[in-house]
Amino acid sequence: MNYRILGNDLKVSAVGLGCMGMTHASGAPADTKEMTRLLAQAVEMGYTYFDTAQCYTGVNPDGSIAYNEELVGAALKPYRDKIVLATKCGVRHLGDHLEMDSSRETIRKSVEESLKKLQTDHIDLYYQHRIDPKVEPEDVAQTMGELIKEGEITHWGISEANEEYLRRAHAVCPVTAIQNRYSMMARWYENLLPVLDELHIGFVAFSPLANGFLSARYHDTSQFEHSPADFRSSMPQFSKEGVAQNEELLALIENTAKEKNAAPAQISLAWLLAKRPYIVPIPGSRKEARIKENLDAADIVLTTDEVGKIDAALDSMKMSAVFGGHHA
Repeated sequence: MNYRILGNDLKVSAVGLGCMGMTHASGAPADTKEMTRLLAQAVEMGYTYFDTAQCYTGVNPDGSIAYNEELVGAALKPYRDKIVLATKCGVRHLGDHLEMDSSRETIRKSVEESLKKLQTDHIDLYYQHRIDPKVEPEDVAQTMGELIKEGEITHWGISEANEEYLRRAHAVCPVTAIQNRYSMMARWYENLLPVLDELHIGFVAFSPLANGFLSARYHDTSQFEHSPADFRSSMPQFSKEGVAQNEELLALIENTAKEKNAAPAQISLAWLLAKRPYIVPIPGSRKEARIKENLDAADIVLTTDEVGKIDAALDSMKMSAVFGGHHA
């Protein structure tokens, strides 16, 4: 099994499991028993990093709320001493936009709620889910530092961090990892890599497959067109026009996969893993075969020269817009 270190000492599997889609943004929540079995299988495969968030919720057929944290916590409770649990606070979904709240009071209330839902006495990596412009980074860092001293969390991170905010927060309480969007279609945080090198901060890459698009399995995306509970229905890369605009990108991934005797998704993940030794992508899936395939991407080696050629191709090719998240 391949492992990586986030920050100074948080050891995790080189590929983590993003659990969001089991209840949120990928259609109706999946069957709880099946996802419980799938999470147990993921542990057996070798996953040790599992990522969830307070706001990852869906609506079950009976109208009840499907809390991702409850699903993940119950399923992984038997394996708690073998895994790293990561969750997030400070965001609420309000229709098609997000409401940010990183006040000290909200963070403290949220951590208690997450501990109960996750059925644990501590959270291994607790993220500020998005930057709240109303709260200074020093104040957030101070609150997280207090929670670490109290033992409710052991490490903290920031999702969608920028350099200034990260540096200011890190100066108060060392940040273990950022969790930012990063894929072949979303490279706008690559300028943070030298900063992470300097500060010894890990990079957990979410949406590493551009919400699945870079698996090259969706040449026909019509299945998403009439499913408002599936966020892919409104993502530009999954539109009919988007697929056409991304033919060159998909060809690059598929041809490289053939050369490496790998799946296209594995090439997309291996490319990220080759960028820095502290990058940990967290693709998600509801299917056992896909989860196994993603984990095995850590065994595929892309040389510096191969990564350079891919980057040069990405720099020069036209591609569609890619979903960049809901606005605040």
